[in-house]
Amino acid sequence: MAKKGTARAARQQLADVPQQLAALASMSVPELAEKYLEVYGEPTRSRNKGYLQKRLAFRIQELAEGGLSTRAVARIAELGDKLPERWRMRQVQESKPAAPPPPAAADGRDARLPAPGTVLTRVYKGTQHQVTVREGGFEYEGQLHRSLSSIAKQVTGTAWNGFRFFGLKHGGSKQKEVTP
Repeated sequence: MAKKGTARAARQQLADVPQQLAALASMSVPELAEKYLEVYGEPTRSRNKGYLQKRLAFRIQELAEGGLSTRAVARIAELGDKLPERWRMRQVQESKPAAPPPPAAADGRDARLPAPGTVLTRVYKGTQHQVTVREGGFEYEGQLHRSLSSIAKQVTGTAWNGFRFFGLKHGGSKQKEVTP
């Protein structure tokens, strides 16, 4: 008798899947996050509506109809070692730790920065731009800026890495010492 009740519950759950999937489309992000907690048993960090809808749809179907067979899981594990070389290299690169940040100088300043009083020059579109390194920032056209990137954006009109724009990424040669 218990088997009949279990089979009926399973059929009811399968019949309910299309309704559950349709309901996902009208849910808000907080409702999707709540549903995610309900079906996965852990909170989500994502607030991307489309992503949450896809993950929930997959999980609802998996719970109702079952996940991958043991044969499919074994086949995936077997093929994992036979990935194309470029995929394996990409996985190795992604698992490497990020490069450490550049060391700070003894006075706490970024080690890539030249000493205060140095004038950085850059010719951009035929115009020479000069920036003087100060203790509290950078002076450009009589104004004090907190970063080289803000000056590079002012000069070009687009976002630039200030160190790269002024040639400081690799100990650049676009700097010139000037006595303060």
